[in-house]
Amino acid sequence: VSTMIGSLRQFIGTNQMMAYLVMMTARLQELYRVLKPTGSLYLHCDPTASHYLKVVLDTIFGAMNFRNEIIWKRRTGSSSAVHQSNKYGVCTDTILFYVKSANAKLNAQYNMDAPGYREYIEKFFRFVDENGRRYRIADLSNPAPRPNLMYEYKGYKPPRNGWAISKEKMEQWDREGRLYFPPDPNGRIQRKRFLDELQGKPVQNLWDDIEMISSQSAERLGYPTQKPLELLERIINASSNKGDVVLDPFSGCGTAIAAAQKLGRRWIGIDITHLAIAMHKNRLKGNFLLEPCKDYDVIGEPEDLEG
Repeated sequence: VSTMIGSLRQFIGTNQMMAYLVMMTARLQELYRVLKPTGSLYLHCDPTASHYLKVVLDTIFGAMNFRNEIIWKRRTGSSSAVHQSNKYGVCTDTILFYVKSANAKLNAQYNMDAPGYREYIEKFFRFVDENGRRYRIADLSNPAPRPNLMYEYKGYKPPRNGWAISKEKMEQWDREGRLYFPPDPNGRIQRKRFLDELQGKPVQNLWDDIEMISSQSAERLGYPTQKPLELLERIINASSNKGDVVLDPFSGCGTAIAAAQKLGRRWIGIDITHLAIAMHKNRLKGNFLLEPCKDYDVIGEPEDLEG
């Protein structure tokens, strides 16, 4: 880590960016130290520093423990940036996702309200069975030749390459009402995919479905770097389970600890300003009726002039 920082200093020089990277490196080293082998780290940053921070994280965590560079579309953008300067408008931030080891797990996340997903449902889930369940039909033919799956089922001949499933699986799906039998005996059996079994569109590394906090948002606290609660809920749901510990070392206005409390996680929030600590207390009391020094500990806050 020391060698890496020395190299960056030779390249970047002595300036505000280098000071920031040194500050972050010391903290990231400590976060790596206290992180469990099953733990994950998410670092939110803007494009001016993300590439430097990725070098720092590769050095501390190891490049093999890099998982994703998540792009969060935090606003729609403005035409003024293009009209008044010589660059494109910036509407995204970066979230770097690292793990401590291969033992770290990820809970897949889904979004039923992702852009275009409702249109997909309306377009393809056009059928309704006798129980009122909406479904779409899907191909059951195998993309590659499978001689062992060339069987006839209830008078319906197999596709050219054979079925995609075994006869035992075909019989199981038949019993469960998951097969569509065409009226024409020369047609092909197809699978029913039911709408009520969909979890939503799987979340990928482009997060364009969580909007930033607007001036009209009910959760707006007036804190300059406040993140949407939905953003932190997604991260916490993905990389932890109930009862796990969530640590936010730059807790700001307390969005991460509010999300952790809401989702049944234990939490630690760290900040150094009275404004941040006061917002934490107000948020925990307003949302969860939690009282400081009764329901949670406040450590290191000055309580008198000497402190």
